[in-house]
Amino acid sequence: MTVVRERRPAGREERWEPTGLDLEILGLLAQGLTIDAIARKIGLSDRTVRRRLRTVADELGVDSSIEVVVYAVREGLI
Repeated sequence: MTVVRERRPAGREERWEPTGLDLEILGLLAQGLTIDAIARKIGLSDRTVRRRLRTVADELGVDSSIEVVVYAVREGLI
């Protein structure tokens, strides 16, 4: 089993504060929905969902949306 370690950018001390949209997207992703299915379900474009996931991943200093989901689960956010 691979352990995912959070890599925050240098000087990044504050904790990430997810928006309601972030949590909705992450919850649906954790349930196994694809980006396209998430976009349809919440009424956004797939590009918007991808952009939001990328922004969150960048804020957390991780490389993928899966790592974002792992972080959210560990922190009890979803």
